Amino acid sequence: QVQLVESGGGLVQAGGSLKLSCAASGTIFSINAMGWYRQAPGKQRELVASITSGGNTNYVASVEGRFTISRDNAKNTVFLQMNSLKPEDTGVYYCNADLKISIFRPTTTYWGQGTQVTVSS
Repeated sequence: QVQLVESGGGLVQAGGSLKLSCAASGTIFSINAMGWYRQAPGKQRELVASITSGGNTNYVASVEGRFTISRDNAKNTVFLQMNSLKPEDTGVYYCNADLKISIFRPTTTYWGQGTQVTVSS
């Protein structure tokens, strides 16, 4: 079984910072891309940032220059440093990972349970 566990969410004032972490554990052979998504109330879940195993990153335009995604491959962990937070960044943040549990099994996407980020104005 594979688990992704997020931490680091909370309540912060506009202009503040938070750092999210997501650790993957269990039977893992390899991890390809990892990413962060968010879902605001009444809206669809959207990709915020992603990072490949080689370190290539991708961001949604609204967070470019404010958020930084990184990963520690040795610890199967992905991070999201969020600076200059805005009220519109509020939502539940989910991490995901495209991984293989065995060399013989296909790549499958796993999700964390989500962590709430609330930015007050």
